[in-house]
Amino acid sequence: MDTASPAVTVALHDGDPASPALAASHQVDARRHGELLLPAVDRVLAEAGRGLAELTGVVVGVGPGPYTGLRVGLVTAEVLGMTLGIPVYGVCTLDGIAYAAGRDGAVDAAGGIDGPFVVATDARRKEVYWARYADARTRVTDPAVDRPADLAEQVAGLPAAGAGAELYPGAFPDARPPAHPHAGALAALAAERLAAGAELLPPRPLYLRRPDAQVPAAYKAVTPR
Repeated sequence: MDTASPAVTVALHDGDPASPALAASHQVDARRHGELLLPAVDRVLAEAGRGLAELTGVVVGVGPGPYTGLRVGLVTAEVLGMTLGIPVYGVCTLDGIAYAAGRDGAVDAAGGIDGPFVVATDARRKEVYWARYADARTRVTDPAVDRPADLAEQVAGLPAAGAGAELYPGAFPDARPPAHPHAGALAALAAERLAAGAELLPPRPLYLRRPDAQVPAAYKAVTPR
């Protein structure tokens, strides 16, 4: 599952890196992550004819992404893992988009990207979360948050996947699909990494910046009479 973007995306996978998702749900609504996620989990399991007790692991996108939406998926994944006694694996959301965008790993995207490219998602505040990739499986920079205009030299001439590329065509003139993460690609990437013996990320949020809502630095204390 992934809620690090406006998409609420859930998929059920059999763990075989070569297999497609058994069932998937993908809804884009930036304001209803908490409302949509658990019904999507139920719907995907029902479509595949499976029950929660049959799950052997949970994969969740860890961002980067906005604080409120991102924590919905992470908390849900953690609760499922604790309740069912199964492992919870984190995957960078940008890596999931890159995997879907690449030709070899195109699970939900039409076509694919050959060679180096960029993934950029909407970070709001006129900024993007982004990273550069050598190919669909190989990230060559750490995830970062920047203004598109400041990235001209670093992304020049590279195709770019993600909603951030669509929002800022001046910085990313060669925008490619997918715009948002798809849980089927996230699951397939995790399955591939696990099969290769790679260590996945812990299910902890990758925010890259502080949340908008903060405790005031100075406030007047009020005591009861």
